[in-house]
Amino acid sequence: MSPIFEVCLDSVASAVIAEATGGSRIELCAGLMEGGITPSAGLISTVKAKTKLPIMVMIRPRGGDFCYDDDEFEAMLEDIKLCHKLKVHGVVFGVLLPDGSVDIDRTSRLVEAAKPMQVTFHRAFDMVQDPYKALEDIISIGDIQRILTSGCERSAYEGLDTLVELSKRAQGRIIILPGAGISERNVNKIVSAMGATEVHVGAGGTKESKMKFRNPYCSMGYAISAPEYALKVTSESKLGGMIHRF
Repeated sequence: MSPIFEVCLDSVASAVIAEATGGSRIELCAGLMEGGITPSAGLISTVKAKTKLPIMVMIRPRGGDFCYDDDEFEAMLEDIKLCHKLKVHGVVFGVLLPDGSVDIDRTSRLVEAAKPMQVTFHRAFDMVQDPYKALEDIISIGDIQRILTSGCERSAYEGLDTLVELSKRAQGRIIILPGAGISERNVNKIVSAMGATEVHVGAGGTKESKMKFRNPYCSMGYAISAPEYALKVTSESKLGGMIHRF
């Protein structure tokens, strides 16, 4: 059976491509160069209007670590309220303590606020000190459907041994959703080794900006940010190449 393909994306154009190419679900973010932050209400609403795919919305108030102060945590709760109003399928978040363990108290409060939406504990998991303890802590909270993880490595392929062990230990109590660096070249091996029922992919590509005038002396954001005239968009060929292998 083909796994569910969750496509991580940050634009309406990418959402339309993901649906047309056979994607099963969307993880909707802004700021993918920061690993994903909370998208705007306008983006959520427009993607919801333009596609019929279930949408999981990233709840992350900033880039960087996953240890939040009181104001940041309050912002996360407010964004979950907004997701209720917009009637999305689910939300994606993760909160850690300074010692690299799961913040059970705050994660529980976010889960309670999210009900009855689905919940994914995201790749904050990959920054924990002990992934097997973190697995049990997340399961103990309840009402979290899946953990998105690369197996605590830069890519799911590199973390495959840990992903396999997490899947064994989960014993069907929670979905282990592999993600990061998954491509046509490795998706079959990862899915087969884990017995994965879901997979998280980016399938990133670029398209040319429509701008004819281009100022060579100025750019928006930091020097490492994406250039203004190479727009990031889901690649139909990359995504299709993965989906059609099953």
